[in-house]
Amino acid sequence: MAALYFLLGCIFTRFAITNVTDTIWNMWTILFAVMATIDFNLALRLILVKFTKKKQ
Repeated sequence: MAALYFLLGCIFTRFAITNVTDTIWNMWTILFAVMATIDFNLALRLILVKFTKKKQ
C-alpha cells in the first residue's frame, strides 16, 4: 500500500512539474504539489508503522 502512495506522489510531482508554464503560482501546479505531499506523507507513515510494529 505504501508503494502505491509513493507512486501516486511521483505521478503528481511529475504533473506539477510539467504543468508549470510561466509561473509556479497557478492553481493546478499548487494542487498537484499538495496532492504529492499528502501521498508522500501517507507512504512514509505506512512504512514507519510497519517497522515499529515489526520491532514489537
